[in-house]
Amino acid sequence: MTERTGIITFKGNPMTLLGPELKVGDKAPDFTVADNGLAPVTLAGSAGKIRVISAVPSLDTPVCDTETRRFNQEAAALPDNVVVLTVSLDLPFTQKRWCGAAGIERVTTLSDYRDRSFGLAYGVVIKELMLLSRAIFVIDAANTIRYIQIVPEVTSEPDYAAVLKAVQALL
Repeated sequence: MTERTGIITFKGNPMTLLGPELKVGDKAPDFTVADNGLAPVTLAGSAGKIRVISAVPSLDTPVCDTETRRFNQEAAALPDNVVVLTVSLDLPFTQKRWCGAAGIERVTTLSDYRDRSFGLAYGVVIKELMLLSRAIFVIDAANTIRYIQIVPEVTSEPDYAAVLKAVQALL
């Protein structure tokens, strides 16, 4: 397993990411995660659409909560050919409860709890915490990665404007 350092910190402490360093222009790796009903979900399941994949450590933390609510608001203004997926290691039951309480309707939450298929394929598993790092991937309808944002400090929010600009460039 590839280990990468010097990319992120958590509360100022250097962390190690597990998995490959993906680059813009790479083919997006497939993965299998679980939806809120425990059904398997793959990247191929949203083929032909523009995907915004937001990796977060846990929906039950303030920054992840804020980020997912923000993407839910932004997604309401995007066309139907854009899907926003938030992936965490929270159990599907936790995600379902959180979405219901937060009124999330335009973001699909997915759990990578089984085997970290997404996290390891996209290089965003934090070795020291065994959680996902905060990162955004924008993938076009042909499964090519068009934008990557690995948030340097895990407890910080992403640059929403940059993500939305990358999505707009694909419309």
